[in-house]
Amino acid sequence: MGAAIALAACAGGKAQQPGAQSPERQSDAEYDIARDLFQKGNTRVALDHVQKAVSLNEENDKAHYLMAAILLAFCSGPSAFDAPDCRLGEIEKSARAALKFNPDFRDAKNLLGQVLINEKKYREAIGVLEPLTKDPAYVHPYLAWGNLGWAQVLDGQLDAGIASLRNAVTEPRFCVGHYRLGVAFEKKGDAGQAEQSFTSAVSVDDPQCTALQDAWEARARVRLKLGKAAEARSDYERCAEISKETQTGKTCVRELAKMAGAPSSPASVNGGAARARATHADVGLLSSTAAR
Repeated sequence: MGAAIALAACAGGKAQQPGAQSPERQSDAEYDIARDLFQKGNTRVALDHVQKAVSLNEENDKAHYLMAAILLAFCSGPSAFDAPDCRLGEIEKSARAALKFNPDFRDAKNLLGQVLINEKKYREAIGVLEPLTKDPAYVHPYLAWGNLGWAQVLDGQLDAGIASLRNAVTEPRFCVGHYRLGVAFEKKGDAGQAEQSFTSAVSVDDPQCTALQDAWEARARVRLKLGKAAEARSDYERCAEISKETQTGKTCVRELAKMAGAPSSPASVNGGAARARATHADVGLLSSTAAR
């Protein structure tokens, strides 16, 4: 991200003094500060600055987009979409504002599609994302395919979702895409293919992928269905090591307790079905331009 830029004093509606920055330039400066703070993990202070950027220049599309990305970060904690600061409606509003002032803002289209999925507006998300996958000017097509495929899977369009997610994982390091493809195969009843996709997800040499807790829990789940109890236990243990505070972590702790108590048949674990719930894999499919 760009270096923080010292701000000129706001004129507060008075006549602009000689040498003072215009509101547009002040807005850009606030945006740069917010972007830098967000990259450094100072999310709440970043939000203050990006709100100032928008107030100084309502037409600053980059600021609206960054605001949406920052607000989405509040949905990535242990409580996920149940967190009090996770306000999906406001994220959608900011993404739409970015597109209002820049209809060709492709990353904002992808973000809008993502938040619509999080709001369970799957058909609307598909309508936003499908054209984006066909846009040759979009430099992050695997992200659009990943979101489109996930919307299709959650909407019950499994074959279409699998086809889209196969396109997404042509970027082999896209571990969230591999995870989602695994969920799609599990929903289709193909535990073997699901295991392969979950393995691909956690095998990407990247800390965010090796710590993709939902993929570890999902692989344990399908390994139980395949009769691989020892491997499943190892996956549940890795899942619990990542965090015991998330909903996924609590599931892994609970399953480990079951396995330590009495043998369970594979079909009895988690009802034998993939769950469509909020996961950390549902957050953070933004392109890297959100943090530049």
